[in-house]
Amino acid sequence: MYDTPNLPPLKRVPPGMWTALAWCVAMAYPSVVAGASRHTYGPHAGDALPTHRDWLLIGSASVLAFAACAVLRRLPLTSVVLLLVSTVVATGAWTQQVELSPASLLTVYVALCLVTATGSRRTSRTALAMVLLVLLGHLAMLPAQGSHLFLTGRSIGASDAGLLVAVIAWLAGRSIRQSRDYAEKLGDQAATQAVTAERLRIARELHDMVAHSIGIIALQSGAARRVIETQPARAREALGEIEAASRETLSGLRRMLGALRQSGSDAEPDGTPLHLMPGLADLDRLAATTTAAGVRVDVRWSGERRQLPPDIDLSAFRIVQEAVTNVVRHAGSDSCRVSVDCRETELSVEVLDEGRGHGTTTGTGYGLAGLRERVALLHGQFTAGPRPEGGFRVAASLPVPTGVR
Repeated sequence: MYDTPNLPPLKRVPPGMWTALAWCVAMAYPSVVAGASRHTYGPHAGDALPTHRDWLLIGSASVLAFAACAVLRRLPLTSVVLLLVSTVVATGAWTQQVELSPASLLTVYVALCLVTATGSRRTSRTALAMVLLVLLGHLAMLPAQGSHLFLTGRSIGASDAGLLVAVIAWLAGRSIRQSRDYAEKLGDQAATQAVTAERLRIARELHDMVAHSIGIIALQSGAARRVIETQPARAREALGEIEAASRETLSGLRRMLGALRQSGSDAEPDGTPLHLMPGLADLDRLAATTTAAGVRVDVRWSGERRQLPPDIDLSAFRIVQEAVTNVVRHAGSDSCRVSVDCRETELSVEVLDEGRGHGTTTGTGYGLAGLRERVALLHGQFTAGPRPEGGFRVAASLPVPTGVR
């Protein structure tokens, strides 16, 4: 099972909670700021202390605002309308002496930003239009002096600034929405690429694992069919090789399927490793099996033999295995030579045969394409093609990380 990472603490807070917190801050702001002027809250904002009637209006507006916060996610437009009404009631903005300052509209701004960030484009634009219409209507109700200042642009009043902040809040929400959409697209692309890479990896492993064994089985079964009447002992030997190759292939398939089912786990409950993948140490066994099938494999080592990283060791073995399989199936040759050169910073492998080199194409088939992908993933170099003097050559150079001994 995959563990789902926990969300950051701030992202665990629902949108309605943010708007409720903004309402509390907006209601407490006039009491915190000393010398509240007529641009602050309350129908009698010029008074030093709110009256009993003011507290009643603020309490009623708060109940309405908290109800709007509760339905912000399900009914965003209704919530914005209720918050506008709550702000107008709490500030007494229906009169001609009180302006709606940016501080008094804090809850509306937060709601507008959240609706724009989480809702559809149509919903966000509708919410912005409602907020602007209410603020413009309120500006129209203000005394002529305030309207004149707004129109001439010589100075900006509190209500005028509220319009600008509303637009800024909408743009901020829009930016958040675009950033999230972009991040989701990147995540989808990364997931698709990961799935594709995993499919290719599994396809390469299945091909490399099965193709060689099937080639050996086909060669041995043909030999057994030809000599079963004249040389029963040789036929029994070929059948034994077929059985051994079949069992080895089935065992490899079981390990691979077990590894896929046990994703996130590296071992069975009893501690047996799942990824018992072959490496260059298995070249002798590969050569013996292929030689028994009728194609002699001469393995030559040069350089210092040492422990290699698992991915390089596996890839080098798969390159040799695929090349030898192609010799068995396509070259028409009775022998091939495998050369492995272990250098300090590079591992080179080469497979040469003297068969029908021009009859083996380099651009078709899944085997060589899979080898090219393997080498490319390891930032190595891969070549495969007919030899001028006859036969076919497969060669690869894989860089070995510094410090590996």
